[in-house]
This record gives sequence, C-alpha cells and structure tokens, in this order.
Amino acid sequence: MTNYRVYSTFGSAVLTVSMNWFNRLVGIISIAILARLLLPDDFGVIAMASLIVALADTVFNFGVHVPLIQRQDATQEHYDSAWTLRLLQTSLSTAALFLAAPYAADYFNDERVTIVAQCLSFTLLLAGLENIGIVDFQKKMQFGAEFRFRFIRRLVGFTVTVVLAYALRSYWAMVVGMLAEKLAGVVLSYAVHTMRPRFSFSKFREIFGVSQWMLIFSLGRYLRLKLHQLIVGRWEPTATVGAYSIANELSMMPTTAVLQPLNRALFPAFSKAQHTTERLKSLFLMAQSVQTLIAVPAAAGLALVADEIVLVLLGDNWGTAAGFVRILALINIAQALTTSGTYILLSTGRQRLNAIVMWSQVAIFAGLVMTPLVEKSAMDVARLLLVATMFGLAVQFYFVKRSIAGLRFRDIAACSVRPLIASSIMAAALIYLPFPVNTSAIVLLFGKATSGALVFVAATYGLWRAAGRPDGAEVYLADKIASISRSAVSRFQRHQDAGRS
Repeated sequence: MTNYRVYSTFGSAVLTVSMNWFNRLVGIISIAILARLLLPDDFGVIAMASLIVALADTVFNFGVHVPLIQRQDATQEHYDSAWTLRLLQTSLSTAALFLAAPYAADYFNDERVTIVAQCLSFTLLLAGLENIGIVDFQKKMQFGAEFRFRFIRRLVGFTVTVVLAYALRSYWAMVVGMLAEKLAGVVLSYAVHTMRPRFSFSKFREIFGVSQWMLIFSLGRYLRLKLHQLIVGRWEPTATVGAYSIANELSMMPTTAVLQPLNRALFPAFSKAQHTTERLKSLFLMAQSVQTLIAVPAAAGLALVADEIVLVLLGDNWGTAAGFVRILALINIAQALTTSGTYILLSTGRQRLNAIVMWSQVAIFAGLVMTPLVEKSAMDVARLLLVATMFGLAVQFYFVKRSIAGLRFRDIAACSVRPLIASSIMAAALIYLPFPVNTSAIVLLFGKATSGALVFVAATYGLWRAAGRPDGAEVYLADKIASISRSAVSRFQRHQDAGRS
C-alpha cells in the first residue's frame, strides 16, 4: 500500500511538472523577446524595484495558506480568517512600500526606482484580493485546475508586457504587465472557484499561531534568495544589475520548472503522511531521488552552455550575463538537493527548524560579504553565495535526519550520488569534446545540449546497473515514460480505428 501511495503521489507530481513546463515556456519566450526590445538598464530598474516589492511582501507575509493545507478539517471560518489576515497583510505592505520607495531609490542610487516601486506596490494589494479558495487546488491536488489558473494569469501579463514593450521600448511595459497579471489573477480566482470569502477573525489565533513562524522563515528565505541581488544593486551600475537579475532568472529555470510544481504536490502529501513514519520516509527519499535526477543535470548543463544560451536567448547586448549564469546555476544544484527537506520540515510542523536553516545561510553569506578581502563586484557576490548555500545544505540534512525516525545520512546520499556522478561525467564530456568553433550559437547550443543529455543518460544507466539495479528514481521515471508512451500509442490506435470506421 505504501508503494502505491508513493507512486500515486508522484504520478500527480510528474503530471504537474509537465503542465508547468508550458508556463515556463512563456517565461523563456518573454525573456527572449523583451531582451531584444529593451536594454539591460531597463531590466535593472525593474529588478531593483522588484526587490523592494518582494521585501515589503515578505515582511508582512504570514503564510496563511500553510495552516489551511496542514489542517485536513479546515472550515469556512478558517478560510475567512486566513483571507482577512492576508488582505490586512497586503494592505499594510502596499502602504509601507509606497512610503518607503524614495528611500529605496536612494539606496540603489537611481531615482527612477521611486515611481516604479510605488506603482508596483499595488500588485501586493491585488494579490491579497484573490480568492483564498484557490488554496484547495493545492490541498486537494487538483493540479489541472491550478495550472489553468496560473497559466491564464501568466499569459495575460505576458501579452500586455510584450505589446507595450514593442510600442514603448521602455521598462514601463513591464510595470503595466505585472499589474495586469495580478488583476487578471483576482478576476480568475473568483471565476474558477465557488468560495466567496468574508471578513472574519474567528480563527485568527489558530491561523496566526502557525503563521508567525512562517513569517520568520519567509524573511530568512527572502534574504537567502535576494540579499545577493540587494548587494549587487548597491555596488554595481543599473545595467549590470539588469544582467545579473536576468542571469539569476535564467539559472533558476531548469530547477524551478521541476521543483516548484513537484513540491506543490509533495507538501499536502507530506502533511497527510506526517504521522506515518515509513510512508513519510518513502515519500521523502523518492522525492529527493527524482528531484536530484532531473534538476541536478539540468542546472549543471545550463552552467556548461551559458555562453551559447545567453547569446541565443538574449542577444549580443547581454554577454556579461553568461558569467553570472555559470555560478548561479551551480547554486541551484544545491537548492535542488534541499527542496524536499524544506517541505518535510514545513509539513511536519517544524517551521522553527526551517527558519534556522534559512537564517544560518544568511548569516554565513553576510559574514563573508563583509570581510575586507572581498571585492565589491557581482561575480564575488555570486561565489560567496555558493559557499553559503553549501553550508545550508549540510545543516538542513541534519535537521531532516532528526525529523524522520530511521532515516540515515547514507539513505539521503544514496538518492543523490548517482545523479551527481553522472552529471560530473556529462560535464567532463562537454568540456573536452571537440565541438566546432566556427559555427552559429544555436547550432552549438543544440549540439552541446544533445551530447550532454546522451552522455548523462548513458552514465546514469551504467551507474544504475553497477549498483545492482536498485529501485529508485531511475526505475520510476523509466516506468512513467513507458506508461506515457503506451498511452499515447493506444490513443493513436483508437483514433485510427475510429477514422477507418
């Protein structure tokens, strides 16, 4: 029964990942188009304003969705109280950001940040107006409905942004696009879910009792993810900030395309299994194995083709971004290894330990940045972030081991060692294979990507056989691919039979 439940959960997760790739495709196309219509300086202004928007949202964010997902018996009063608390939070964050925007512009030494941050502050208020009922899509694993909601919302923002970028050739296109996406989210949330939340404080204590630790965790997460960009924004000119922010977004795509939707499926699954040790352990190890097998080679591959992918996607004006992509992609390998552990601690009510992991990484990074030997450059910031992330990885594995009875470090290592070795073999192949020099970037990118994928698959298969063909992510993914192939062939045959009849 445990194996069935593990595979059922991951079947839903893999389906969600597949659908999420369409959403990510919109993001890639958006970056590719906007990079040719706008300049790095335009992206820099938006990046600096967005950092402050995210900070204001985080400071007042109580994570009200977490107790709703954790409580299988949540009532309408819980949803109403959560929606009320969320709306109060976003109202406060909008007001605080609007007033603080001039100080942010002074910090970044760019007066344009003031008006842009003030306009974007209303995206927070719009987010608070969304229907709290859409949390049920994640809680009840209704991933198709969640995908449609997020995809349509994203598509609205993409369309508005691209049209205005072509017409205006200004960063204002992105500002209006962000506002349009949030407004579309409000309208859609009430169209796709029947819940109609009302103001209520009846369950305030229960919601806030969980959310206060989420606030500490979220602030630590913000600093872990954004502090390096805040420092780069202070030290470097706006155009470099733009190149760094786009490099950061590109470096996250291979892992977030898999990890975000997968973890949206895992969080409710972990919550339901939190009192069944063996099932929780099986879920975690399978999640760790699948995420490592997919995300690590994707991030490593991106680092190895950084020059080509920047030239193909962004164009000639973005050459400085390639160096940032290489290091930031390596950071995302470490992130891929920690994601399941974060959700294990969250779903089992150990928000405090998650907060400790986050804040320890922030403290290490901040301490390294403040050392007098560090040059004030974006490249040094990225390198120090990699060191701090590796430290956080070790701390989190220690806490996860303590949180799941019977879990051993060698169990975690067994989930990751083969993908890490196979990724290293792939890296060596791409470094030493004699690819042609005098060829177009897109041909070279295709050649390297194809070669890297083939080498990784071959290395993974060889390592799996050498390990005695154990059950794990390799077997699961092979079975899933075979099942999808059989279903596709069956549908094609039924279509052909229907056509003949």
